[in-house]
Amino acid sequence: MVQGLGIRATVRVFEVDANTVLQWLVEAAEHLRAFARYFLCEVHVEQVQLDELVAVLRDLKAGEISEEEAMARLERSPYWVWTAMDPKSKLVLVVDVGTRTLAMAQRVVHQLVQVLAPGCVPLFLIDGFTAYGTAILAHFGHWMQPERRQDKGPLPKPRWMPLPNLLYAQVVKSYRRRRLVGVKHRVVFGARVAIEQVLARCGWTINTAFVEVRPVGRKEAEASG
Repeated sequence: MVQGLGIRATVRVFEVDANTVLQWLVEAAEHLRAFARYFLCEVHVEQVQLDELVAVLRDLKAGEISEEEAMARLERSPYWVWTAMDPKSKLVLVVDVGTRTLAMAQRVVHQLVQVLAPGCVPLFLIDGFTAYGTAILAHFGHWMQPERRQDKGPLPKPRWMPLPNLLYAQVVKSYRRRRLVGVKHRVVFGARVAIEQVLARCGWTINTAFVEVRPVGRKEAEASG
């Protein structure tokens, strides 16, 4: 794994059976999952960045295909790597793989809630994927009874509202012909002043830079070895 070898390459290099390699991977994954569940609990964080990541294509890194063709392949791929990270400590709180859907967003946020300490409501910094808003509101909301507008008549129905201390901002990027042409910051829940105060303690502005990755080109791959 450190050398970037897949299962077939490992079989050739170490002259072992493919099932042996796969079994070791399964055992390692189970151990790491148990380790993470034991230590990642009741975590206190001020910020969380979430993003859905696309994998670096091996052919692109080798220079066998262009970045345009790589992006076309990635867009057809049904699977994304979902990640939630604390940008201050760089601690990865959640990693999951699935389709880019509302159901998957709900699952990732639910896993995040299980990791966080009770009552912890961090600042959420996310891209423009709208499903996050629904997932976050479902887990960080509460029922609220609206006041009557008239003296008579039935009470208004209770409404599910965001928690008063919930802060959530989006980094919305615009692309033209697969090139970044603009970035906008949108506050979804909370006050912009409150969000800026949290970020100011780190000297940051609204961003998702710590959790993002992108496919690399041939020159970048050669430079990184």
